[in-house]
Amino acid sequence: MRSSAVEREAPGPSAGAAQGDGWSDGSGTSSAVRAAGAGLELGISGVVSGRILARVAEPVLYEERDGIAIVTLNRPEKLNTLNEAVIQGIADAVERATASAAVSAIVLRGAGRVFTAGYDLNPGGDGVPWPRRFDAPHPEPRPGAWDPVRDLQFMGHNMRRFMSLWECPKPVIAQVHGYALGGGTDLLLCADLIFMAEDAIIGYPPSRIYGTPTTMLWVYRLGLEHAKQFLLSGDQIDAPTAYRIGLVSHVYPADELAERTEAYARRFRNIPANQLALNKLLINQAFENMGLRTTQLLGTLFDGITRHTEEALRWVESFRELGFRETIRRRDAPFGDYGERPRGGG
Repeated sequence: MRSSAVEREAPGPSAGAAQGDGWSDGSGTSSAVRAAGAGLELGISGVVSGRILARVAEPVLYEERDGIAIVTLNRPEKLNTLNEAVIQGIADAVERATASAAVSAIVLRGAGRVFTAGYDLNPGGDGVPWPRRFDAPHPEPRPGAWDPVRDLQFMGHNMRRFMSLWECPKPVIAQVHGYALGGGTDLLLCADLIFMAEDAIIGYPPSRIYGTPTTMLWVYRLGLEHAKQFLLSGDQIDAPTAYRIGLVSHVYPADELAERTEAYARRFRNIPANQLALNKLLINQAFENMGLRTTQLLGTLFDGITRHTEEALRWVESFRELGFRETIRRRDAPFGDYGERPRGGG
């Protein structure tokens, strides 16, 4: 699936938090959802101090206030890595916000230190399996056999749920702090606007081994030169670079990011909802007419292929032989970025 490199940068209790690409069919979910900024553990939906708070799916927090919906990836102990519950929770939250008469725009953010470190690929996950998306009569597969149709249906389902941000008729702003890496960028780039903390990092390190982007909005957002610059190398993108190349709309100091993002989102309350929906659809269809959906089909199929090459299979085996962190270190050390960048550097 994906490979990110944040584990050494921000060590935590989850060996899968760096999206290190030794994924298994089981992945973890947190057992509690805490209201961001409120210190309130929710077991049920409720209204607190005039705010609507609800648990959409276990590691996702949904909140409506001041005309906006705030959707928070809430697995901070695992760096908001993506598993089935998170991905479905995001899609459910977008659907809820779309249907809410009180919501004009959506803000997507992450709790804790990062936006998201990508897919939760920890082989020692908490035991919540990815559901099967395709089956049919078939012979018993030999060990290590890869079924491209099964893989395409599985990853395609994730890609389509990420695209719920793109297809939502209301504006979606992604608020990025810390890291947004690997499969997390498949989600991130589906947002309409991206606001970034000045010390944050965006990147797709699985370009180096074990993945291709599934939503593949890089080339549509950046153009040919910059898409090749960062997807052929997997190089990290700091905030000044992201702003310069047009990947993000605004860069703010980290301690101002949430306030500034919400303030911008509230501006959409002053525009009729049908104006917003039709202008968004008009812009999106122009990119879809440039072959976006076909590119996504190929990106999702190629992602499966890159996870089953001889190099990829040996790379996964190195998790057992060298350990997760050392494998990630060896991937990124030649490039001097992500967890291997000089301390104090950008």
